[in-house]
Amino acid sequence: MGDGRGNSNSNRPEWLQQYDLIGKIGEGTYGLVFLAKIKANRSKSIAIKKFKQSKDGDGVSPTAIREIMLLREISHENVVKLVNVHINQADMSLYLAFDYAEHDLYEIIRHHRDKVILAINQYTVKSLLWQLLNGLNYLHRQDINWIVHRDLKPSNILVMGEGEEHGVVKIADFGLARIYQAPLKPLAENGVVVTIWYRAPELLLGAKHYTSAVDMWAVGCIFAELLTLKPLFQGQEVKGTPNPFQLDQLDKIFKVLGHPTLEKWPTLVNLPHWQSDVQRIQGHKYDNPALYSVLHMSPKSPAYDLLSKMLEYVLIS
Repeated sequence: MGDGRGNSNSNRPEWLQQYDLIGKIGEGTYGLVFLAKIKANRSKSIAIKKFKQSKDGDGVSPTAIREIMLLREISHENVVKLVNVHINQADMSLYLAFDYAEHDLYEIIRHHRDKVILAINQYTVKSLLWQLLNGLNYLHRQDINWIVHRDLKPSNILVMGEGEEHGVVKIADFGLARIYQAPLKPLAENGVVVTIWYRAPELLLGAKHYTSAVDMWAVGCIFAELLTLKPLFQGQEVKGTPNPFQLDQLDKIFKVLGHPTLEKWPTLVNLPHWQSDVQRIQGHKYDNPALYSVLHMSPKSPAYDLLSKMLEYVLIS
């Protein structure tokens, strides 16, 4: 499949013959995304996600397998639909075919910030948020799925373009998703999750157990970004070591929401980074402006009430 250019039909794998390949539309740590049309139905657009092979080079990556297993078990109007799975026998590369979504929240936010230079209409924000929460409720429901997404961010929230599903929100990218259970299983051994600006404080402090609350925190950050067109907590990420302590990101959160206390969050003492970085964290003094003033919202508004509940510190050790 290559990069989507200059491939004759004779060189393409048999499964690809059913598609007209338009070209590459995305790239990430997982691999590449291509836009294609189904030959039997030219009005139908498909996004084909090509995964990189596993790091040890012996086949399909665990991330891809995890995403396939989860997406084959779930079906909801606000969750991306897996249309097909293809394997290129020549090199055992894996391709997932999804219904194509023309937009994502990152693109919509950037468009309003940089081009329109105008806030997103409040009714549009309400619709986008409701659909996102509707899909997330389906994933989190303990009588159905028990799925925590773990990587919610604007670029992973798709919005359908033309067609019957115009304007419909789709939660996408389940490569980091997990099934959580009661009693809670430790998930920390799975490594760093959630892009830093949307990462919940308990994750930043090294919690070994966490729940779907980490997704709700991320949604709160996305909600605020839809309102203001800029990330709420835009910290500088520390890289280079596995799961490094992200002091600057915590600092950005505490400056707005205040410093957590042992009275309100007694299990703080059990969190690894709180213990090992006591002086760096607790040594900071914060003159908090309050969330509503940062967002220029009325503290009595329903929107603020909802957002403040999404951005509460969660009492998990």
